[in-house]
Amino acid sequence: MDVTVPDLGEFSDVEVIEVLVKAGDVVGVEDSLITLETDKATMDVPSPAAGKVSEVKVDAGSVVSSGDLIVVLESEEPKAEETNDQPARESAEVEESAGSAADSEPKFKPDAEPAAEPAAKAEPRLVNVPDLGDFSDVEVIEVLVAVGDEVEAEQGLIMLETDKATMDVPTPVAGSIQELKVKVGSRINPGDAVALILPSAADAPADNGTTESPRQPAPANVADAPPSAPPGPVAFDQTTALPAVGVVDETAFSRAHASPSIRKLARELGVDLGRVRAGGRKGRVTSDDVKAFVKRTLKEGIAGSALPEVPTVDFAKFGPVEEVKLSRIQKISGPRLHASWVNLPHVTQHDDADITELEKKRQSLKADAQSKNVKLTPLAFIMRAVVLTLAEFPQFRSSLSADGQKLIVKDYYHLGFAADTPKGLVVPVIRDADSKDVYELAEALGELSSRARDSKLGADDVQGGVFTISSLGGIGGSYFTPIINAPEVAILGVSRSSFKPIYDGTEFSPRLMLPLSLSYDHRVIDGAQAARFITRLSETLGQVDRLMAALP
Repeated sequence: MDVTVPDLGEFSDVEVIEVLVKAGDVVGVEDSLITLETDKATMDVPSPAAGKVSEVKVDAGSVVSSGDLIVVLESEEPKAEETNDQPARESAEVEESAGSAADSEPKFKPDAEPAAEPAAKAEPRLVNVPDLGDFSDVEVIEVLVAVGDEVEAEQGLIMLETDKATMDVPTPVAGSIQELKVKVGSRINPGDAVALILPSAADAPADNGTTESPRQPAPANVADAPPSAPPGPVAFDQTTALPAVGVVDETAFSRAHASPSIRKLARELGVDLGRVRAGGRKGRVTSDDVKAFVKRTLKEGIAGSALPEVPTVDFAKFGPVEEVKLSRIQKISGPRLHASWVNLPHVTQHDDADITELEKKRQSLKADAQSKNVKLTPLAFIMRAVVLTLAEFPQFRSSLSADGQKLIVKDYYHLGFAADTPKGLVVPVIRDADSKDVYELAEALGELSSRARDSKLGADDVQGGVFTISSLGGIGGSYFTPIINAPEVAILGVSRSSFKPIYDGTEFSPRLMLPLSLSYDHRVIDGAQAARFITRLSETLGQVDRLMAALP
């Protein structure tokens, strides 16, 4: 069997950056043969059949186009019809490697769209996973439709769950389900196929092959977008200490210069690509580089320097026990919180804020807020005070760079808040909180909290935060040590307010005091800065007129 380069669309003279097989190798169906790289993306060319590689016709550095011969295969099974008319399979890892440039890059779809037909005839439409922002390898926890079902536009097809939220993937058109491409437990990424839908007559003319969900922003015209340079390798000195096996810095991993097949190998071995020295052409990480990293890790006995394990105890021998399964959010968020606690040097600063006047003002505004269908909670005022304080202390809305050498200060104010849901704790994010007054903040809090409880948060609702507030005021307690929501560098814990006798220099008077707990990353923020921040925040909470002032 002659295996040729499949249809590459608008691309030609594409460089072969890696040859993944050699003569004599035995390959299976869909095993990668070579890796190609255009100015916009990296993709693997898979084998159309299982068999033995008889001859390899290209080398690393060769330039190929659609239809060029790449491998001669001694096939063990009949060649699938029109295999080489399918576009090159691009691993979902390409989305990850593209980083923030993914919005401007074309997505190589896993199945080719049918050729154009007369407008009167509806063609099946492939629905893909929309842009998920920073998330990848997201688990499908529920398939909401079956083959043959009739669906309406915007109806959910599947439900996904990340460590921060649960969301559904809707169909952009009405029609009937022809084929499902995923099942419960599948791991998917942006651009992966979800279902094949035959649009209804009303939607057929509008079907132009677009696979983005209407709930996501429309992508820029890729024809007008300038070519994006592939991300360069992440500099890393492998003489430095390495992390425990399986701990991956997702930012560094996404920036590593590696092909989809190498990314898959690294995922399977738990290797952080950002910490692997690249030895391939153009600074590319190869399979040998990954294997060398693993060998060195084992040789140096990194596992021996890991934290000691907690003893395993058979509690049943002491009395009756009951096993209760963790929710999916707990299973995912637990390791992330543990990673934050272990990797970030946490320090917590406590203070009490006098909110006596603030509470009087809030009570006087409750009737006005109710007329606007807004529940005016203390958290809305606290958020407003946090925004004003963050403006004075930009270091608290920063993140440490992946190499630990720079501080990335964000010039936006997206505030996260911990929301208690039946499935566990999630952190929705209010975007551009600096452009909202207390009424608008209260409205956003109510809306996002409701959607969190109903598992209706989208990808944009749970990412991009610069600072997080965890409020336990409605439950109780005095102070606590909140864990930083990495890669943020600080988090504010709010407990239940209570009246305390405060001495004003002449006499004691009852004042409503709000306990605050500020945890911060000591690599970025020192104790003096933290003390100034929480002191300024306490002062701002007492300046009611400033909190209620009109926005600039």
